[in-house]
Amino acid sequence: MNFRAPTDTIARLRFVLENIPSPQRYQWSTAKRTEVLKELYASFWGTHQETFMVRTPLPPGVLLSQIQQESPTFSDPVESLGQPCGHIFKKGENCYRCRDCGLDDSCVLCSQCFHSSDHTDHNVTFYLTQQPGGCCDCGDPEAWKTPITCQYHRSPERSLAPSWRPQPVRSAIPQDLRDSMSRTIAYALDFVLDTLDFSPEEMTHPTTEPELKSQVTACPTPTDSYAVVLWNDEKHSFDDVIHHVQDATGCSPQAASDVADRVDAEGRDIVEISLSIPRLLHIAQTIAQIDLGVTVRRVFDTCREEISATIIEWLLDLSSCRIGSDAVTIREIIAAELYTSRKKDSSSLTSNPDAGKVYGEIEKPARLHWMFLYHTRLWKRPRLNLKQLYVALLSISRDHKLAIATHFATVYHRIIDAYLLVDREIETSIKYFAVQLFTVPSVAAHLVRNNDIITRLHSIITAFFTNQVTDKRLTLPPNRVAEIDVDSAPFRSKRFMPVFSDLRYICTNSTVQELISSNPLYIMQFCKVCQLFMGVNPNKRAAATHVEYETDSWINVFNVTLSLSRVVKVYGEAFVKGTTQQLVYVIAHVIGFILSVCTLSERQLDRMKYFPIAFHDVEFNGALYNIVDFDVLTGWVSFHHSLHWLLAELFKHVDLLRDEALSEIGYRNLSDVITRNIRDQAFLIVLDFPLRVLAMTAQIRNGLWVRNGFAIRGQLLHYRDFMLRELCYDQDVYILQCCFVILDPSIVIVSVLDRFQLLDWFSGGTEHPVYEGPQLSGMVEEFLYLLITCLSETGSATNLQMHDIVKREIVHGLALGPCTHTDLTKRVAERIAEEASFDRALKEVSNFKAPDGISDSGIYELKDEMYDEVNPFFFHYTRNRREEVEGILKARQQKKTGETTPVLVPKPLGITSGPFSILSLVFHSDVLLQVIFFLLHNVVSYTNSADVASPSVDALVDQGLHLVMLALVEQPEPFSQLAARKSFKEGRTLIHELSDMELNDKFRSSKPKVEWCLTKMAGYVPSQVGLLRRKPEASEDRTSKEDAKKRAAKARQEAIMKQFAAAQKTFFDNFDEDDMDDEGDETLDAEPAESLGVCIMCQEDVDRSRPFGALGLIQPSKTLRWFPEGDSFIETLAETISGPSTWDRPLATSQHAPTAAEKGKQKRQARPVSKFGFTGFPPKYFRFGLHNSFCGHFMHMDCFAAYNHSIGQRHQQQPQRNHPENIERREFVCPLCKSLGNVILPIPEHPPLIKPSLTAEKSVMADWMRAVGIEALKAPLDRKLAALQYPNGTGEFVFWSAEDSDYPRPRDDLGWDDGYKMLTTLRTAAQNVSSQSAHLRDRRDPPSGERGAGMYLPEDLCAYTISSIEVAQRGIGNAGSSIAHNMNDTTIRLIRSTLACLSGLAALQFRDRPDGGRTAIRLALLKRVLPEWVREFKQPLLLRDPFAVLVESAAVASDMLQPMTVLLYYASLARTTIGLLMQFHQAKVPSMLPPADKQYSHIFGDVGIFVRSVARHAPQLDQVVEYILSALTEARFERLLYAHSLPFLRRAAILKRAITTTTLPTPSPTNEPDEYVRLLDLLEIPPLRDLAQHESILNALGGWSAHFGHAYSPAQATIKLEYTGSYNLTQLPYALDSLIDEGTALVCKRCNTAPTDAAICMLCGAICCFQLHCCVDPDNQAQGECNMHTRECGGIIGLYFLVKRCAMLYLSAENGTFGPSPYLDIHGEVDMAMRRGHWQYIHPQRMEELRKTWLNHGIPTYIARKLEPIADTGGWDTV
Repeated sequence: MNFRAPTDTIARLRFVLENIPSPQRYQWSTAKRTEVLKELYASFWGTHQETFMVRTPLPPGVLLSQIQQESPTFSDPVESLGQPCGHIFKKGENCYRCRDCGLDDSCVLCSQCFHSSDHTDHNVTFYLTQQPGGCCDCGDPEAWKTPITCQYHRSPERSLAPSWRPQPVRSAIPQDLRDSMSRTIAYALDFVLDTLDFSPEEMTHPTTEPELKSQVTACPTPTDSYAVVLWNDEKHSFDDVIHHVQDATGCSPQAASDVADRVDAEGRDIVEISLSIPRLLHIAQTIAQIDLGVTVRRVFDTCREEISATIIEWLLDLSSCRIGSDAVTIREIIAAELYTSRKKDSSSLTSNPDAGKVYGEIEKPARLHWMFLYHTRLWKRPRLNLKQLYVALLSISRDHKLAIATHFATVYHRIIDAYLLVDREIETSIKYFAVQLFTVPSVAAHLVRNNDIITRLHSIITAFFTNQVTDKRLTLPPNRVAEIDVDSAPFRSKRFMPVFSDLRYICTNSTVQELISSNPLYIMQFCKVCQLFMGVNPNKRAAATHVEYETDSWINVFNVTLSLSRVVKVYGEAFVKGTTQQLVYVIAHVIGFILSVCTLSERQLDRMKYFPIAFHDVEFNGALYNIVDFDVLTGWVSFHHSLHWLLAELFKHVDLLRDEALSEIGYRNLSDVITRNIRDQAFLIVLDFPLRVLAMTAQIRNGLWVRNGFAIRGQLLHYRDFMLRELCYDQDVYILQCCFVILDPSIVIVSVLDRFQLLDWFSGGTEHPVYEGPQLSGMVEEFLYLLITCLSETGSATNLQMHDIVKREIVHGLALGPCTHTDLTKRVAERIAEEASFDRALKEVSNFKAPDGISDSGIYELKDEMYDEVNPFFFHYTRNRREEVEGILKARQQKKTGETTPVLVPKPLGITSGPFSILSLVFHSDVLLQVIFFLLHNVVSYTNSADVASPSVDALVDQGLHLVMLALVEQPEPFSQLAARKSFKEGRTLIHELSDMELNDKFRSSKPKVEWCLTKMAGYVPSQVGLLRRKPEASEDRTSKEDAKKRAAKARQEAIMKQFAAAQKTFFDNFDEDDMDDEGDETLDAEPAESLGVCIMCQEDVDRSRPFGALGLIQPSKTLRWFPEGDSFIETLAETISGPSTWDRPLATSQHAPTAAEKGKQKRQARPVSKFGFTGFPPKYFRFGLHNSFCGHFMHMDCFAAYNHSIGQRHQQQPQRNHPENIERREFVCPLCKSLGNVILPIPEHPPLIKPSLTAEKSVMADWMRAVGIEALKAPLDRKLAALQYPNGTGEFVFWSAEDSDYPRPRDDLGWDDGYKMLTTLRTAAQNVSSQSAHLRDRRDPPSGERGAGMYLPEDLCAYTISSIEVAQRGIGNAGSSIAHNMNDTTIRLIRSTLACLSGLAALQFRDRPDGGRTAIRLALLKRVLPEWVREFKQPLLLRDPFAVLVESAAVASDMLQPMTVLLYYASLARTTIGLLMQFHQAKVPSMLPPADKQYSHIFGDVGIFVRSVARHAPQLDQVVEYILSALTEARFERLLYAHSLPFLRRAAILKRAITTTTLPTPSPTNEPDEYVRLLDLLEIPPLRDLAQHESILNALGGWSAHFGHAYSPAQATIKLEYTGSYNLTQLPYALDSLIDEGTALVCKRCNTAPTDAAICMLCGAICCFQLHCCVDPDNQAQGECNMHTRECGGIIGLYFLVKRCAMLYLSAENGTFGPSPYLDIHGEVDMAMRRGHWQYIHPQRMEELRKTWLNHGIPTYIARKLEPIADTGGWDTV
């Protein structure tokens, strides 16, 4: 039946949307999306299409914002004075955070706003957004501590009226258009909600057909067509999904892969639509086996949901559209419709029971309420779109922020229900939208006042952890008497953390803190929450047997504690806004809550483990003390006491607890505040619980809880670790410190001694029923450490400001020694490292040393004057660190003052006001004096009995003396009098003990401190000290005796040495000098043996008595480059003209680390980028060849065979390991240096000799050419040699081809077995590469069946290797040397060995000739270059690489290397000239080239004459030569000729250095000419300007040129010229953040999308997807795009910069590894994966090291060295 569509736009829209999900159109498609968008836009703008800058119908599927963004009026940035930026972040976009400017960590800036504002010297970090949806806070005054001076969104001027508010740009909108927009948006929203009414919240599938058919549906006429829908999660891999989809449906791998891609991108996908319900249920059950989310629902409902997703996408698009210049009105209309209620006639509201529940909780729920509630029913893409839409609406105005926040808070508890209990994909949950709301001060205050959000959060936490859940919903309000179970699901889940974060965000707000401090209701509610977690997961010491089963529930509890303790700190800090009256009131109530828990008045504590508090009387120092009775060794103790931590935070407001402030409200002091409300005994109960924890930690550290296993050690580590130390351990210590000023210090000390079970020890006893010797001394040390901390730590006691706290932590961290920024952050607490002023404080107290080398990191070193602030007994130091710091301070003081035994005197506490001003009165306590006395007494007694002082004893003495020094600094006179008056055991006083220690040599290290203490006491009690202090006479006598013994021992040693010297002289005097002379003569007659080293396997010397070879690696290479054509020709040409004239000196480039000003100037500068990547060298101009390298180590042939056998065995024993070498390619790893290798090559015994110069006079060269010409004429025709040359007339030899079919097989009669084996390793390696690389070579293989196939080894191996060496040496060298002098021994051996292999391969073909065919090959080479023989060859000499011909000569006829060098140099000049003319003939001469002067006339003379003489033999070139010389100018041509012929000279010099035994002349280091001239002199080549004097060379040039001109035309033959510049990697931007900014616009060519994880090819600059599913090899699905690109670009090696991982990726064949980034952050460190988020800049030295590794062909070896020590599992082909 056909229906006619209505004419009204809304009715038509309704008609289309309701009729799209018809049985014939159930399958969702792009066409349907286009149809929906078309109708939505048509209904939206009605007849006002042009108002939206749309003049033609929208293209199919294109959104309105895309059309508007193409308009110039839209794309130009508009300065919005006072308006917020509101830029919505895309996934992977740069997000900046300034901790100095931002109110909290949620305040961020987009890239444009950040770089448009000033953040110099601020603590700035940046990160990449993981999901879209956040927005830039620039322009929002509530987000910043100080105004952000962004040029686009700066705040209004101060001169404006206070009532001024920014007004957005408005456009006049017709009423009918406004109505049309409102009605369309309203209907679209209702359609979405009507659809979602019937959508499930949980992604579960029905198991039976009746269950399936009973599902609620929006379909008016339900059908039996159903769809299986697969939902996304972040737990399963692509392979898992593909495998199960394919297994369930039987589809193809490609179809299953497409499903996985759509699920990942969109969030869900329809797997199959069918009428067969059993099949669909089977598919769903199969897929769900691995816990994948899958649903089976009617296709009608599924199709409507897809329409709803398109509507949401449309609404998001509208939020970024404009009406003229008005960018606000559309957002306001969307917001207004969201705030409005749904239409009452919606059928879904009555048919769906879930919809009715909402009306039961919310009166007149708005559409926005429903959207928040139904967010869980959506999937990834529409969820993210909705979040972006909400963020866009927030930026309209403050009123809209409040409105959206109010709606959100109304349903917040139900959002949390879904998040905690239902949602499968929490990464996209709407719950995280709370961060955008709760961190806004005005919004947070509004929600607290009007929506009671804090109370609701308290209730949510209580209900969740007490597991009060009904029908997947938290029971609110919860039952307050319910108990928690640490083994229950809430503790195992980590979803609770964001709930605590929401509470922390709200309470951090300044206005909310005022509300908390002024309204005690909030803190009372929070105390009830904290009560839940008091004493959870207690521990009991396992005394007799080890615990049988260690649970990991403690980990979950500590996760809760971490979240809770952060909120505790925020609540405590809120009272900085309060008054003394408010603080005192809250303190009293918090103590009441603590007592109600600790005394078991409340039911929070487990009564099976906790018992009622009992007191007992203990006697100490002659007095009775009634204290809490508890034994930590036998009782249950928990680490978790959140109420105590809250009390500690409240006590930190010492400025409000000053006596003056307390007196105003009727209290004398802090002690009066406590004792008026509770008795002293009650406060001892408060103290006892943290004291139990401190005692337990001491026992654990001393091995008393070892039978409790690793779990107890893990709890201790977390409790005292950097993350929780400040929130837990420090709080417990501070509670104890507070007790010293609240209670009688004596009873506090006795309580601590009782809990540590040390009362007897400090009363004179030395035994303990449980503590053994080391444990007892360890417990004493822990007690003293705790006591010293309480009496000397002043951070909280003086209300130290945060900046000062940070400085103090940094000073004590750096006092341990210079370190990197990362190491320093590990030495301080996490909160300190994240503080905004951390970097600023670090700069104040330290000096920074920037990294110099490639492996260095930036180092921070404490300034010298800051060492005066270091306290060795700093309470965050461990014992080892304290001793280390004390040693550093003593050494510094000794160097500064010259004292041999300096004493570190404690600094005064300096507490002049507040409750802790009386802390020093503790030193008046008799109990403390007894502690110090018996500490020293017991230690001295033990040491005297043991006859030696142990390290633990030294530590105890040090702590005891430090307590004495503290007392003498704070209370010198009272303490001295007390120490002299109060006697203990046997009537001895503390002065007795100190006097005895002064004379005891066993305490020699402590003597300076003892002397200082006695001297200080003598100033107050001189008679008592003088009476007991004796002079150390006996000690001096003993010392003198020991010195005498030492002098006697030294005299005996000197006498023995004199006797030995006399005996040695007698031996040499009696030796027969004649015998020495005879031996010397024999030595002179014998030829000295060459010392090469040892075999690295057997460690025996390598010599000619036993065959050996050098380990090497022959690998395919695409390092060398041709001179590019096309688009890159002009740029490269200009670079060549303006390039350096000398390559054997360092290039004039800046390598210094930039200053801060330079960083600011350079941070936005980057290499220009195209759409698809950075500007790099085009890969199609990479030259393919073989590169040979040595590691420099030798091995005997039999050792080499044994080593290879061991490698095979290792591969068999470790089949699952990804080995560093591939035995199929006959690879191995050098046993010594771990370099990769695949050949072992011979080392020639002596290099061939070069005959003396032939060019000393101009006639000699002519005579030589005449002589060799006659020799060639007289020589008979060598048919065998003729058969061994290529038939194409190139003059090359077939036996030097890599795939020569006539290579001799192994035979016993060769007489060169080991040499043949070494040759075979080279040929095998070359053959393997050659057989797989025919498509990469320009050389054509001969017809099938003929010899000479494959790569030509003299050119493609030997010449290529030397060329690569020369390229790597560009820009390297010093004055007084040349490139030949820079070659090391390993390189020289490498070239000699390669030449020897070429000679050996030739000799194999001439085994019947004594000279191995050298004479015949020599003559053939001569004919190739002599002018009278040019017609004998089909191919002109100028089409061959002259240097390859020179290599052939060096291999078989090194005696004529010098004249051949002269001839081939001129062949190179002619070849270069023709090549340049060809280039300009085809590409024309560009007009924009850098200027050049004629500065090489002393080398080339008149270059124009030479060019014309070469070109005149080729008619087509002769016709254009004048134009080219005129357009280009002779000066530029001269510069190009210079640049292109210089590499030949450099390579010839290397070759000469390798084959000569004489020392090459060294150029003068002063007034040296250009490198070109020096090389001409070194190689003894006459310059071109003197060519007229060398007729023989002129004839040769004419013959070569004529042969080329007559045989070929430019259309038939091309001469490829090499790239002559510096070989560089892709130039990355200086600043990493600018690279990431550009990275969002870069596109992968293969998938045409911006990669979420991009890799930049460092060889060509291309952008690749790193290990992403979108780009895989179609023939090999397991191979990723980086490997695919490597094949096209670098051959077998790849080098990539991974942008988001901030790391290098090295690839070689099937292997790979990661390496450090060339970027270093502002602290001089590598930041892998940008975890720290600091600014990062290119480090020149590291970039240069990367370049060297690539140029030296070191990537395979780098990978092998990284893989060799680890058990790598492979998978590198997937990247």
